[in-house]
Amino acid sequence: MTFHDSLAAASHRLTGSSTRLDFESSRGKVAPRVRRGRPTLYTSYASDQGLLNTPAKRFWTAVLLVIALAAPFMIAADLIYLLTLAVVYAIGGIGLNLLTGYAGQVSLGHAFFLGVGAYTAAVLGGAPGTTTWGLQLDLAIVLPAAAIVTGLIGAVVAPLATRVRGLYLAVLTLGLLILGEHLFKIMTPVTGGQGVGRGVAERQLFGVDLDATYALGPLLLTPAVSLYLLALVLLIVLGVAARNLMRGRYGRAFAAVRDRDIAAEIMGVNLLRTKTLAFTLSSAYAGVSGALFSILVGRIAPEQWNLFLSIDFLAVVVIGGIATISGTIIGAAFVVLVPRLLEELTSIIPWITVSGGGVVNVFQLQTIVFGVLIILFITLEPRGLFGLWIRVRNYFKAWPFSY
Repeated sequence: MTFHDSLAAASHRLTGSSTRLDFESSRGKVAPRVRRGRPTLYTSYASDQGLLNTPAKRFWTAVLLVIALAAPFMIAADLIYLLTLAVVYAIGGIGLNLLTGYAGQVSLGHAFFLGVGAYTAAVLGGAPGTTTWGLQLDLAIVLPAAAIVTGLIGAVVAPLATRVRGLYLAVLTLGLLILGEHLFKIMTPVTGGQGVGRGVAERQLFGVDLDATYALGPLLLTPAVSLYLLALVLLIVLGVAARNLMRGRYGRAFAAVRDRDIAAEIMGVNLLRTKTLAFTLSSAYAGVSGALFSILVGRIAPEQWNLFLSIDFLAVVVIGGIATISGTIIGAAFVVLVPRLLEELTSIIPWITVSGGGVVNVFQLQTIVFGVLIILFITLEPRGLFGLWIRVRNYFKAWPFSY
């Protein structure tokens, strides 16, 4: 027996409980009877930084997942469309949040990358027309290709972004959006041309026709439900991937660049590599979102990928919560569902109309609401709706104490 073995055996005999204090071998886990009533009791950094590190988080995540899976079977077709649109917006919003929220790189050109993803999917997965290209490939190839193509374009743009920041970066990405709009209008074989547009990718996934209706026991998988479930699966996968990435070294590098890029570079963070990764990931997420968006709407035109669409995604990030994945999903649902709520107000408030003739129409009111909310959240609650939820949760956790 070596000296160290003898010392360990003596320590065990003296204390009689040293093995219970071996937190590393138990990977930060404690007995349920010890943890009861103390859900945030951790004994290791790994358990503290866990994705679902409390029983409440695991429970409510499971509940929300069940609701999300069951929702399309219990609502009307037009609401399924809105839910799918919210999921698509959430995927694109997560990409913009990685760039703007986590890495601090302001972008007004997100709609350009959505357009690139949409046209990549349309060319690879769509049917050829008289003036447009189409390869009719499977969505299993089309969706990853949309992410790769837009990601590569983002990687090309990224070195330019390292030379500017703040307002200059916003102007640079706005210039990219204007350039993209012009290219979309003149690239007729890809986009169909201005005022004409083109068809989108066919709904074939692993050889299964998503345009058909299938029976799953007592449930019917209609084309709308199938597309919603596909988008939901992609949101879960991409959301978890983004959350895990931001919990690690790259997330800390993004935060350092966002807070003070010069200080981050002094501490050893490679600005070019970090900003390139941020732009590449953001563009890839936008590509997937754009591909799904095009499949959802059924036909796309160059005029769709404009500044207003970029502002919609910026509203998703700001209203939902900057630098938070959960807040992005909340913001996407808010941005998509609020216009429908405003439409319902037209039957109650006479001066709100759908098109014209009243004091204000639904689109104008939507713009006003989003603008006011962006101003309020930036000035009063930078973490958006997610920050409000945190305040409410902390209040009830500390109640009846006020601190």
